[in-house]
Amino acid sequence: MSRVKGHEGKLLLCHVASKTVLVLQGRFHYYEGYTMRGVTFPIRALARLGVTEVILTNAAGGLNRSYRSGDFMLIDDHINLMGDNPLIGPADEELDPRFVDMKDAYDRDLLKSAEEIGRKLELPVRKGVLAAVSGPTYETGAEARFLAGVGADAVTMSTVPETIVARYLAMRVLGISCITNSLWDKKETEHTNVLSTSKGAAAGLAEWLREIITSN
Repeated sequence: MSRVKGHEGKLLLCHVASKTVLVLQGRFHYYEGYTMRGVTFPIRALARLGVTEVILTNAAGGLNRSYRSGDFMLIDDHINLMGDNPLIGPADEELDPRFVDMKDAYDRDLLKSAEEIGRKLELPVRKGVLAAVSGPTYETGAEARFLAGVGADAVTMSTVPETIVARYLAMRVLGISCITNSLWDKKETEHTNVLSTSKGAAAGLAEWLREIITSN
């Protein structure tokens, strides 16, 4: 069970229009001491239940200087800087292909549909590259400059391991980040502010997700 405030650790069974949806309310984090296999266990469990499409959401720090707190970023690609990979370890090559092509990790059709719906709802939707680091410390100024310099638009401490395993299991992935703070702000980054911004964006995100689910 996640021990991070804001992550309830619940699995909800919901119905959205005519579709059955499983909602993971919270997640396990690598920085909590879980292994990568532990972090991604929920994705493996969903695949076993027959889930073929997954929407991953997160809170992220903005690296793109045009991003503002409360913006949403559709994840177009990612950079794994967590220092680990959930596919490391023994594998049965006949059943589990170890080498997974990640060029289109985030489904192009789902991305296009989500972007169109977001614009129609007049949400502050961006599209960019997500960097993932292990945490739990927030980035130094030098780290923020490095991440921006290598092409990241936002940074988080999750999501990328889940995406890797989802693609490994042939699931279609849509990723959405809520930009909770700018890494260029002078003020100190605090978890309470991250939670506050996420809460403020929740209603818009919920409406967006509802439309995405019913239209695909």
